[in-house]
Order: sequence, then structure tokens, then C-alpha cells
Amino acid sequence: MKLTLGTALALLGVCVLVALAAHGWWTTRRARGRRPPVSVLPPERVEPALADESPADLPPPARTAPRRQARLDALIDAIVPLALEAPITGEHALQHMPPSRRAGSKPFYIEGLDAETGEWEAVAAGRRYGELQAGVQMASRSGPLNEIEYSEFVQKLQTFAEAVGARADAPDMLEVVARARELDQLTSPLDAQLTVTLRANGVAWSVGFLHQIAARQGLVPGAVPGRLVLPSPEEGAPPMLVLSMDPQAALAEQPQDAVVRECTLTLDVPQTPAEAEPFPAWHLVGKKLCDDLDATVVDDQGQPVALHAFDHIGRELDSLYRKLDALDLSAGSPAARRLFS
Repeated sequence: MKLTLGTALALLGVCVLVALAAHGWWTTRRARGRRPPVSVLPPERVEPALADESPADLPPPARTAPRRQARLDALIDAIVPLALEAPITGEHALQHMPPSRRAGSKPFYIEGLDAETGEWEAVAAGRRYGELQAGVQMASRSGPLNEIEYSEFVQKLQTFAEAVGARADAPDMLEVVARARELDQLTSPLDAQLTVTLRANGVAWSVGFLHQIAARQGLVPGAVPGRLVLPSPEEGAPPMLVLSMDPQAALAEQPQDAVVRECTLTLDVPQTPAEAEPFPAWHLVGKKLCDDLDATVVDDQGQPVALHAFDHIGRELDSLYRKLDALDLSAGSPAARRLFS
């Protein structure tokens, strides 16, 4: 999903519709408790605004402690209580866990209420649980939960419940699917991935040279070939920025001989908290890479992108952050990271 300038400008019109929908959803959610009502906002290529300072001039962000594993959240999960006749051990529950905790494209989770701490947690060995609950994620970037996926979730859950001596009380399929579609429709306009394309003005770059230049801005090799990432200041969090090149060039037997003429720098907006200032970092890294690589930022048609549009895009992002906050889906929160993935 890539936010085009056209899409970014169109957000002004979308804001009114989203605000109306959000108000209706928020009113309903408050009346029903945390019952959820996401698709995807296609972002497009935009160019980083020029600045006088580079990330190398800025103090490195302090690493923060990793957040606790996200728990089930009624905002984005359809939750099923699993009533137990007596407490069970974590070992017993783990022994009967479904081999795959996915229903179609949607992940699902099983949690236990720790008998000692009284807190819900992912089931672990060495613990005892007086209650269990399961939940399937109702939407993601692949779309809303559908009837087939929900049926698969319920079937796997019932098999697990029978094995551990629990009673599963699953909500009605039509109700859950309707909530999933509502959630998808409401949050679609709030999803954005901003991508700039950097194209060589003259000589193509070797993969090694590109790595060297990227390393100056704190980018390190990612797990996927052809991807360099700027790590998040939060330990264990998704990367703040991703620089992508042709994976075939990255996998060449002789990297010094492999060349590329363009690469893309992406900011996945919902994955990083606004207070970490990922948008300015995206601007600064993009500018410095352009300077050091002798590159030009171009749009989908290969045309250079003018700079005057980016102040407007920055303002639109500020508005997007506020809307996510209002829906308890703040960028970088566990729920937002799961939902917009």
C-alpha cells in the first residue's frame, strides 16, 4: 500500500466521512463496551522534505524496554471465553494447542488467567490457569474476517476445548463477521505506508556501495534479502524505516558486481509511535540518501516530485495520528501493529 500525492490530497475529503463514521462507531462502542467495529489506505510515493540536518547530526534515540506481549483486545478481536471445571497447568494446555494458530489469513490467540498473579497472559509451562480465553483477529491488511475463517477458528477452538475440559461459548458468526466488516471499513482510511523512490541520476550503484551509504544513516541489513532497516528505539518493535532494493541483486553471488538504479524508502505509519518522530526521520534519511547517492525522488510515473506537497502531507499525518488516538488505535500500540499488518 503506497500513499500517492493524489490520495494524500483526497484525505481532506475523506476526513469528514471518517469523522462521521467514527462518531457513530464510538457511540455504539461506548454503549456496548469494547466491542469492535480495517482495510487499507493505499499510500503513494512522496519525497522527503529537504532539511539542513541529517540523522547523523541528531542524538541517537535511547532504546526503551520491550512492551509486554499484546493481549487479546475486544477492539480488534472476537473473544471466546473458555470455562474450566478446574484449574489446569500450562503444560496440559500447551500439549493440546492447535498446531497452527491461524484461521485463514487471521491469527488467533489463546490466553490463560494466571492463578497466582490474576493476570491474563500467553499460556506458558510452569503456570496454572483458572480460566482460558481465545480470540481471533477480526481484520488486517488482508481484509475483514470472513465466514470461512471464523468457522475454521471455532472448529479449532472446540477441538482444543474438548481436549482440556473447557466449554467454549462462541459468539454468533453473522454478528462477528458484521463487526469485522465494520472495523475494516472504519479503519481503512487510517492506514498509510509512505514510500519514496530514489532513482540514480547517473551511474548505477553497486549493492555494496548502497549498503555503505545506508549504514551512515543507521540502516542495517534486515531479515529479508534486499531490505535494510532503521531499527526502532523500542526493543523488539518493528523497524522505523525500510530501504528496499532489487532482491535478485542482493542475492547475487558476486555482490560487488550487482548494481541497482533505484531503491525505495518506506515508513509504515501505524507501526511506530508518533512521539518517535518517524515522519521527520523519513524526511531526513531520504534527503541524505538522495545527496549521497546522487539520486532523485520520483513518482509512480517516473516524474520528479515537487517539494511543496510535503508540508501538506505532514499535516494530514498529524490528523491521521489524532484519529487513531481517538479510536484507541494509536500508532505503535499493540492493537494498531496487529491490525495494520
